[in-house]
Amino acid sequence: MAKRFLSLLSSVIRGVGLSIASILLVTGAVQAAVITVVSSGGFAAAYRALAPEFERTTGNNLVTSWGPSMGNTPDAVPVRIQRGEPIDVVIMVGYALGDLIKGGKVVADSRVDLARSSIGVAVRAGAPKPDISSVDALRRTLLEAKSIAYSDSASGVYISTELFKRLGIADEVAGKSRMIPAEPVGAVVARGEAEIGFQQVSELKPIAGIDLVGPLPSELQKITIFSAGIVVGAREPDAARALIAFLASPAAAAAIKASGMEPMSSAARESKSLSGKVKFWRRSASPSILELVVTCKSKRY
Repeated sequence: MAKRFLSLLSSVIRGVGLSIASILLVTGAVQAAVITVVSSGGFAAAYRALAPEFERTTGNNLVTSWGPSMGNTPDAVPVRIQRGEPIDVVIMVGYALGDLIKGGKVVADSRVDLARSSIGVAVRAGAPKPDISSVDALRRTLLEAKSIAYSDSASGVYISTELFKRLGIADEVAGKSRMIPAEPVGAVVARGEAEIGFQQVSELKPIAGIDLVGPLPSELQKITIFSAGIVVGAREPDAARALIAFLASPAAAAAIKASGMEPMSSAARESKSLSGKVKFWRRSASPSILELVVTCKSKRY
């Protein structure tokens, strides 16, 4: 599954390269910017597919690291910001980003919602796929499972604090379920250390050694919004805004969709969060080439 997934993403990003001939960042500066990014795992697959195109077309360089949107592990985004790591852009669960904005850590009007993500269920590759097609079927599957794993971020918080209770099995599964800190749940399932794993579909799809059973039943599904924002005190705020605009543009939608997420409405997103800060012009340089020019006002945060 993982090889097919990576092949699909490669095809998608080649399509992005054809549709965007160039992205020109106009900030008044000549030197290429070095943009420091921290992203949670939910957006990682789409970001990895899109980042090389942004670097190629703008000449800017991305220095990227990864961490969960919440929690107390050393790599968690809030922990990194609290200890003063130099970061320009964070990509993370929307409500966790909102908490950072309230705390004065992220510029409020820089937030842009990028994608909607659903929670999926995975088993070890080759194992029988359990029935999760309905609320009752999922309840039976979890009661019969020998071990259950879930993440230490948004999906895991929902699984452990809401889903088990809604199914009426919190006490029954307490002794056989555990939160996985600082590691993809799929990796734990692939090693056979958990029979069933829950995480964002976009985080499960790239993992080798597992089979994706499917998303949670619609009645139990919890949609997570992934958003991007500029950290207060960012060294490259203009280049950071251009990166976010690129990730939010229609050109990024195919890669986001291929990763297992649903792109947000570009029209609503632009009018709400980018009005007066980033403008897009499109012109045909040839019948098959579209040029996207991003112009950012000079502003320091």
